[in-house]
Amino acid sequence: MSHPFPSGAPALQKALARDGFAFMPGDRMRPLLAQAGPLADWDRFAASWDDLALDTYMADGGRYRRRRHAIYAAAADGAIARQPHQPHYQSLDYNPLHGGVERWFEPITPEIGDGPSLTTILGFCRTLFGGLAPEIRAWHVELHQFRIEARPGEAGLPTPEGMHRDGVDYVLVLLVRRRNIKRGTTTIHGLDRTLLGSFTLADPFDAALVHDARVYHGVTPVEPLDPAAPAYRDVLVVTFRRK
Repeated sequence: MSHPFPSGAPALQKALARDGFAFMPGDRMRPLLAQAGPLADWDRFAASWDDLALDTYMADGGRYRRRRHAIYAAAADGAIARQPHQPHYQSLDYNPLHGGVERWFEPITPEIGDGPSLTTILGFCRTLFGGLAPEIRAWHVELHQFRIEARPGEAGLPTPEGMHRDGVDYVLVLLVRRRNIKRGTTTIHGLDRTLLGSFTLADPFDAALVHDARVYHGVTPVEPLDPAAPAYRDVLVVTFRRK
């Protein structure tokens, strides 16, 4: 299935090709996605973060991360199809904290995984990243729903492994919700670890896009603004790797 190419996407492609990363504020990202396809179930999509399972693989013993996971196969021209559930694996080279083991997470539910919002996001990414790497004819795609919780005396760590690369080709980080937290700043670094940029995903649809081979990325810990109230950061992470 082909997807329309949003009118503002070439500028985003250009920035990503030039710098190896791009930040797109939500008031610009949402219209781009809406041009690519429907977002009719967005409220239900966002609410699904309330039903994520605890990540029990945290090497630091933390209980602040919840997640669900799914894998898709995307042809350059053709179907984007969900694959049988399988583990998430990263080598120790890319994730020295949690790499080297198969991590089995609860699957993204079928109604969310097959829904219009996620279908639109996947189609948008395939078009955007495919335009940057037209030689890649088949993609291995992984989706991660993440909730990072912050509690009094226990900061939540969006990237407990620190500044890192994911071992893929391209990454989209899309903010879904942010409640009662401070910090959580995304930093981008060159391969020599020089700081290239920083921004905070603060509003729904705020997005960070990364060419993973060219830059490192990380996110500072999140802390509650009001220690008596729930505090969390909900993001969707989409990775595209040549198959």
